[in-house]
Amino acid sequence: MDDIVAVTLFRHGLTEENKRKAYLGWNDSPLCQEEAKALSFYSFPHQSYDLFVSSDLNRSLSTLELLFGETAPIVLSELREMNFGIFEGKTYAELKNVNEYEQWLRNYFTYAPPQGESFQKFAERVDQGWEKIKEFVLQQGYQRPFIMTHGGVIRYLLNKYSNEEKEFWDWEVPHSAGWILKFTREGLRRGERCISLQAVTLTENGIG
Repeated sequence: MDDIVAVTLFRHGLTEENKRKAYLGWNDSPLCQEEAKALSFYSFPHQSYDLFVSSDLNRSLSTLELLFGETAPIVLSELREMNFGIFEGKTYAELKNVNEYEQWLRNYFTYAPPQGESFQKFAERVDQGWEKIKEFVLQQGYQRPFIMTHGGVIRYLLNKYSNEEKEFWDWEVPHSAGWILKFTREGLRRGERCISLQAVTLTENGIG
């Protein structure tokens, strides 16, 4: 139906830093070898989607290229993961006795990591990116945008626009998987919640 916009939010593949459970926000890390090899077995037709958008970080762009080849995506820095500041590249074991880290864990939505982003700043940035995507979609008539981004970004957008209400941390967003949110075009324009939600994973026949 021309009135429906199906937005796919997809998380990049597992990286070396993800593998060792380190905080990975604005720092980048290559996809781990096993993940890159697994993703290289998939090759999906561009025609499944009419707009490609990606975070500017290489782990997102690499995942997109492995799945679809050359797509010439719109690249938005607003779709980056949260900036974890001095916690970047460190694991829980390395941080558990750091006072600032303990404060952040207790007050995740209000306390900013030193040299990093508060949740409010992160949310404002992601909102700006979402508004740009909406503008592309509504002005150009796109119906099937594919957005390659990060776990925190996807959780935030699900928390705000899903038709299922959950707490931020209750959303499951594994690597190399995501969600499809379907909106009416008018509902998308008005900033309403989606009318349907579907989890998506990689299959031999595509993303579904």
